[in-house]
Amino acid sequence: MPELELSDQYFDLSFLLEIADGSTEFIVESIDMFLVQTPELMWAIYNAIKAGDRTLIAQSAHKLKPNLGFFGMLTAQSMMQEVEALAKGDADFAAIEAKYVSVRSIIAPTLEKLKVIREAKAAEL
Repeated sequence: MPELELSDQYFDLSFLLEIADGSTEFIVESIDMFLVQTPELMWAIYNAIKAGDRTLIAQSAHKLKPNLGFFGMLTAQSMMQEVEALAKGDADFAAIEAKYVSVRSIIAPTLEKLKVIREAKAAEL
């Protein structure tokens, strides 16, 4: 079996592995939560953009930021900070949506990689 890719230019699982302290179950559960919560929050942001709801955009972006940091997704985390700031400011919705689309282009492939990692780790249990 090829070695798992536990980091790339957009994510790094070093922190997760460190706090897991060898617990494969913890890693699998953490990835499971991320794979559920992240798409939910991304959809909430998308729908809030379409509805013109700055408050919900900012709240959802704020909730997502620590999750991204936990998975070493620092570029996405920084971009989500920008989405939150744009929503709290007076930026037009086209600018907010453009930043959202950029961050989504980073998050989507990482979710796919995390699914592969999750399956491989779950097979070790």
